[in-house]
Amino acid sequence: MRCVKLKDVKEFEISEIDEPVSVDGSVLIDVKKSGICGSDIHHWDTGEPAGLVMGHEYCGVVYNPGSREDLKVGDRVTALPISPCGHCSACLTGNPQYCSETWTRATGLSLTNPGALAPKMAIRPDMVLKVPDSVSDDEVAMVEPSAVGLHAVHLADIKIGEKVLVIGGGIIGLVSAMFAKMEGASYVALSETNDARGKKSVRLGVADEWFDAKDTKMLEKTTQITNGGFDVVIECCGNSPAVSSALMAVRPGGRVILVGVSLGTVTIPTIVSVMRELTIKGSIAYTKEEFQTCIDLMASKKIETLKFVDDVVSLEEVQKAYERLTSGKDDAVKILVDPNK
Repeated sequence: MRCVKLKDVKEFEISEIDEPVSVDGSVLIDVKKSGICGSDIHHWDTGEPAGLVMGHEYCGVVYNPGSREDLKVGDRVTALPISPCGHCSACLTGNPQYCSETWTRATGLSLTNPGALAPKMAIRPDMVLKVPDSVSDDEVAMVEPSAVGLHAVHLADIKIGEKVLVIGGGIIGLVSAMFAKMEGASYVALSETNDARGKKSVRLGVADEWFDAKDTKMLEKTTQITNGGFDVVIECCGNSPAVSSALMAVRPGGRVILVGVSLGTVTIPTIVSVMRELTIKGSIAYTKEEFQTCIDLMASKKIETLKFVDDVVSLEEVQKAYERLTSGKDDAVKILVDPNK
């Protein structure tokens, strides 16, 4: 069957892959929609590993339930892409995202388990979650990035009335801002180097105000507006300037949540962290409960994520979609792929 494979640095190719078979009880699905994620862009930037079939945010319909007796042909599902061992201390305490094996075999992020940039795929049975018909295919493809934002906001422990800054206006930044408001933040700001994305965050109603991260007076402005700094900063870029900005924008005694990931070295000025007694936490992925919570919030219409979807493309259009998302000028934050289009 047709699929999209990573060929080289910033280059995909339309290729062929064998149709999946059910091994170890895996669930087989027809893929309906798949989202392009920031972590996918990291792979695209480096061209590694060559041959990777990406796609770890998706909605599908079961055609072989494998070992899942509670599933039947025709059920609509999504799944956590992680592949934890199930017996280490992290797994046994309900934090499979910490497991050392989680990401080495992750669906759509490893050569071992091809992702959703193909019409069909196999999913680890214990990671599969059913979705109600009230949640559209496009919304289901938004569950995974929404869960990333929800996890970051949970770690931030936002109190009612606190002021929050989100650094980075990509999809993770936008859903983090959305959940920060839901948690009771009285003021949510966003900083972004891309003017179009910054303006979009306010237009969509997830940020009260946006600041140009290129503005040398941004810190001075935010310190004045917040009367000393933000209570919480959620950093969603991962580069050194963004992390440094986060540490300076938060108030003394405040909390910084690091969500963005860099393939290079990021310097953290310890004197700033120590002298201001900052709490700095890394945030990786989500729990299974948070994944389910996002499904429930979508089903009950308590969150609206379709407003973040900018386009739906075919497999042949994936290359152009990545170029659009990384242009630095377009306001697009989420493009979905329909492998049957």
